[in-house]
Amino acid sequence: MSMTTTPVLMRAIRHDVAGGSDVLRLVEVERPEPGPTEVLVRVHAAGVNPIDWKTRTRGGFVHQDPPYTVGYDVAGVVEAVGLGVTSLAPGDDVYGMARFPHPAGAYAEYVTAPSRHFARLPRGLDHVHAAALPLAALTAWQALVVTADVAPGQRVLIHGAAGGVGHLAAQIAAARGAHVIGTASPAKHEFLRGLGVAEVVDYTDVDFAEVVRDVDVVLDTIGGDYPLRSLRTLREGGTLVTIIPPADDFPYEQARAAGVRAVFVLVEPDAADLREITELVERDDLRVHVSTVLPLADAAKAHDLGELGRTTGKIVLSVHD
Repeated sequence: MSMTTTPVLMRAIRHDVAGGSDVLRLVEVERPEPGPTEVLVRVHAAGVNPIDWKTRTRGGFVHQDPPYTVGYDVAGVVEAVGLGVTSLAPGDDVYGMARFPHPAGAYAEYVTAPSRHFARLPRGLDHVHAAALPLAALTAWQALVVTADVAPGQRVLIHGAAGGVGHLAAQIAAARGAHVIGTASPAKHEFLRGLGVAEVVDYTDVDFAEVVRDVDVVLDTIGGDYPLRSLRTLREGGTLVTIIPPADDFPYEQARAAGVRAVFVLVEPDAADLREITELVERDDLRVHVSTVLPLADAAKAHDLGELGRTTGKIVLSVHD
């Protein structure tokens, strides 16, 4: 005699076709189960990142047709663990970047991912702020520390310094003893000075390439002509790191001719790097700024806000909190 079981359902944001924010809808879907080496996390909050609306509109790194659920950043509580998991246990408060760049489905009440895509929540940090950290902080850490090896006394120029990645990168560079220079609109200058940015350049008033010199490391979070213009600010032997997928005209040749290194970094899930970020947070050397918190059902509104390109810090969806 065959037996059937009723699937356990959860709420999630899905879209059936690529398009504007209006394609996002709140639905009930089957709750995932953790496979070997995976954990099931009850999501309390989900971070919102530019890759989310890029995935919604044109697929991002997801090489499949909708329907699916976007999102990578989560913070919550481990509900269950799969075979072989020893680093985490049910009841642990965790945060992480699930499965990036493969589909993760973080805009949902539950998510599964390899256990080593998560770390325990920093002491004193709530789920909302923890959910704002993983993708942006890991991007900044892997760009500045793992790739550029920022050292004390170096001059670091960060474009879009008040944005999601930028405001965390500024603090990471400052914590490593660097002299940090940031580009931002005037309304965000005081915010950046409060994060340890030594010099702020108003990109709406001056060309940063005309006023900034002798830089050791440039972090580009903007794209367009910023990488090429940034070469003029670098000293010989310096490093230009972009987190924007490079176009065909990315200035690799010009960089080599100028005696500098130009590289593109795509962030990776890494529990060891997350633990480094946790230490910075617990030492109060790294503070994530959350500008807006919205309920899961308002994911479309969150995307609309993010796509304006004016957000200071991060936007977060509250799921179970």
